[in-house]
Amino acid sequence: MNTFQLKQELIHRISRIEDIDFLNAIKTILDYKKKESFIELTADQVKELLFVSKEAKKGNVISQSEMDQKVEEWLSGK
Repeated sequence: MNTFQLKQELIHRISRIEDIDFLNAIKTILDYKKKESFIELTADQVKELLFVSKEAKKGNVISQSEMDQKVEEWLSGK
């Protein structure tokens, strides 16, 4: 069975279900899978990601440990 056939089979079977709890359970599964497939970004987030990507390509980066040190210093008021 290919993907198209499987989808058609599932659609047919789901269309015959009358149990609302069961349908909600199927919806929960589908919603969960959707959340893992992709992350929707705002226009500002996309803009920021493009900016930091360009900066990284220019070599304007620091290591995670350096960043952790800077954050520690900032939090301690130094």
